[in-house]
This record gives sequence, C-alpha cells and structure tokens, in this order.
Amino acid sequence: MMNHEQLLVSSSGAILFDPALSPQVGPAWFDQDHWQSLGALRTQVGGRGSVALIDTPAGECVLRHYRRGGLVARLLGDHYLWTGADRTRAFSEFRLLLSMAHEGLPVPRAVAARYVRDGLFYRADLITVRLADASTLAELLAVGRLDAELAELVGALVARFHRVGIWHADLNAHNILVTGSELFLIDFDRGERRRPAESWRLANLQRLRRSLIKLGAAPRGEHVFDDTIWKPLLYRYELTLGSEQLGLL
Repeated sequence: MMNHEQLLVSSSGAILFDPALSPQVGPAWFDQDHWQSLGALRTQVGGRGSVALIDTPAGECVLRHYRRGGLVARLLGDHYLWTGADRTRAFSEFRLLLSMAHEGLPVPRAVAARYVRDGLFYRADLITVRLADASTLAELLAVGRLDAELAELVGALVARFHRVGIWHADLNAHNILVTGSELFLIDFDRGERRRPAESWRLANLQRLRRSLIKLGAAPRGEHVFDDTIWKPLLYRYELTLGSEQLGLL
C-alpha cells in the first residue's frame, strides 16, 4: 500500500482515498443525488461511463461509475465478479493513477475509489480531479486543429508512458486531453504496468492510429495522413522513447 492512500472499510464494501486531497471522503461522495442536493452536481453524462462533474472540498472532480460495454453489458450492467478488494477495477485504477502521478506522469489526480459488494459481484466508482479547460484530442480533430506539431506532442506523451511500462487498455483520441500546451492521458481502467516490449507498444500505437482514422483524420487518404500526422507522431515518439528504437518510420 502506498503512503498517499487511506482505507475506509464498511460491512458492504470499502473506500480508498488520498487524505492529502481530502480527509473527509465518505459514501455520500459517490452518490450523485448527494451532490445534486448541495447544488454541486454540474454535468451528467450517461452511457457506459456514467460520468458526473461535481464540486467537492477537493475541488471540481469527475465521478465515474464503472459500467461494462459490449454484449456482456446486457447481462451484468455495472456488476463485476468479486475476486478480492485489491483486484477491483476502482482500486486498481486508483493505485495506478497514484503511482503514475508520483513518477511525474501527466494524469488526473486520484481522489477516491469505492467498491460495494453484491453477493458474488461488486459495483465500483472512481473520483478524480477534473483537468480544467481541457479538450480531447478527438474534439480538436473535429475542428481541424490536429496538425504535425500537435501530433508530435501526442507522440511524446505516449512515449513517456511506454518508457516506464505503462499499458493503456483503450488508447484513443477521446482519452488524450489537451490543456493549453500540456497533454494528459486519462481513463486507465484495466491499465497496467508491463515489462517493456515492442509487441504491446506497437499494438497500443496501432489502436491510437485506428482511432484517429475512424474519427476522420485521413480525409485525403491514409498516405497523406501518414506523411502529415502519423510520421511526425512516430518521430517524436521514438525520440522521447530514447535508445529503445522500434524502427516505426
């Protein structure tokens, strides 16, 4: 267990939180109705993410309720098989965020995580500090602001995580945030630390490439996209990665 976490256990589950951000986290923090009653619920977004923006004593935060995607969502919805507290989605992501922040990686600060037992299953939530005035890479792409310069910054961002063995389970343009000249990576659900290897790094990059093309980054064809966006991204990626060149260009 890391130094910057505190555990609050109840009969139905547990809360893991960073006391440096707020020493008063309780079950109500994960209840959208609680924040609405205080006039502190700013935005709700439905769907798989079930995300809400809330004003808390730790500042403006993002409250995310874990939900399944795909066909299994019809059967289990927001329920996950219980295999132990340390293996819950929320606790795993909280601790990964905490460790990455400690290393100086650009990620949102983790405030608190919770799981609630339900028989053989559990439900989970995560609270992180909101990154102010941020746009997703997907949003910038939609308004024509993805150019070679920004692509290079994206390449450098991804390389910083890959260099220390961080694998992102869903590396796409929606999970890269841009705030001024700074870039951040968000949503580390199912993310993990891996032994550095070319295979998973390449697969991660290809996932990002597919995301960009799907969102319309190659209107003049993939060959133009490769020359104007992808090659600058890979150039800066390899430069930032250092001596472990992958020969991607």
